[in-house]
Amino acid sequence: MKKILVVDDDPHIREVVLFTLEKADMKGIEASDGAQALQQYRIHNPDLMILDINMPEMDGLEVCRELRKTSDVPILFLSSRDDEIDKVLGLELGADDYLTKPFSPREMIARVKAVLKRAAPRSGQTSVACVYQLGKIRLDAEGHQVLWDGKQIDLTATEFLILKGMIKQPERVFDRDNIMNFAYDVNIHVSDRTIDSHIRNIRQKFAEKGCESFIQTIRGVGYKLAVT
Repeated sequence: MKKILVVDDDPHIREVVLFTLEKADMKGIEASDGAQALQQYRIHNPDLMILDINMPEMDGLEVCRELRKTSDVPILFLSSRDDEIDKVLGLELGADDYLTKPFSPREMIARVKAVLKRAAPRSGQTSVACVYQLGKIRLDAEGHQVLWDGKQIDLTATEFLILKGMIKQPERVFDRDNIMNFAYDVNIHVSDRTIDSHIRNIRQKFAEKGCESFIQTIRGVGYKLAVT
């Protein structure tokens, strides 16, 4: 049974989400603020966190920023505002997906399952099919590991799937729909800005290790990998 940490300062929202998770055979753990969220995370080590952005004192963005210092736990952001800036900032901090209130329980569960699926380790593949090399980039699909010039790059589950999809066809130019299909189920749609944020995050993480401009922007089309 998957453990999901639900963080929201609204008790009614927490009640609805916890009930919905229980009906989907998942175990819900609750926290009412950011500090409590970090405490419950350390105690329970959840498989995924549903995290409200707009909380007093320590908001969801601060919680995400703190967690990403040491953890790659999947995070699904909630917000009462359909604000593009919030979405982009949350994704840049390392969130895996974003859901705007009010939301349907069915959509929430679909997104939770999609994020958990992306984060789950793959099995039953041969080592040849699991390892991809492009220049100094090495991606191990089974071990969920990415290296550049021997240095580990820590990607979120969504970022990992995007890079894996692109590195399989290194000469191809991918439009945003192609990239979305690598990381999201067919019944989940995200905006072009969300895809751009994921690409920007991947670029930044490689740049921090000394790898610059390995994802090229093809104006009017999409993105392409470059040999590093």
